[in-house]
Amino acid sequence: MFIAWLVFHVIVCFGLIMVVLLQSAKGEGLAGSAFGGGGGGLGGAVFGGRGAGSFLSKATTVLAILFMVNCLSLAFMSSGNKINIATGDAVTESAVTRQAQADRDRALEQQRLQQEQMAFDSATQGTPIQITPVEVNTTPATPESDGQ
Repeated sequence: MFIAWLVFHVIVCFGLIMVVLLQSAKGEGLAGSAFGGGGGGLGGAVFGGRGAGSFLSKATTVLAILFMVNCLSLAFMSSGNKINIATGDAVTESAVTRQAQADRDRALEQQRLQQEQMAFDSATQGTPIQITPVEVNTTPATPESDGQ
C-alpha cells in the first residue's frame, strides 16, 4: 500500500512540475512557446483565448492540494511501525538503538559473570580475592642516576 501511495506521489510531483512550467507569467512563458505561441495556433485551439490560464491555474491548485495531502499521509504512514521485509517482524527502533541495546546487554552479561566468579571464589576460599596494587617507578632513568 505504501509503495502504491509513493508511486502516486511521484506522479503528482511530475504533474505539478509540468503544470507550473506550462503557465505563462506576465510574458508568454513556456505555455506560449510549447503550444505555438500567443493566442493562435494549437494553444488557442486547445484552450481558447483565456482558457489556458484558467485551466492551468485550476490544475495547479488541484495538484498542489493533492501534493500536500499526499505528503501528510505518507508522513503519517511512515511514522508507524515498520516491518522488516526479510523476517516479517515489526521494527520499532533504529539500527543505532539496536546496537546500543546489544552493547548494554553484553555489559550486563559481563557484570553478571564477574559477580558469579566473585561469589564462586569467596565460597571456595572463604574470603574474596584481594588484589593489592603494585607500585611502579615511572620516573625516567637518566645517566646521572644510573651511577655512571
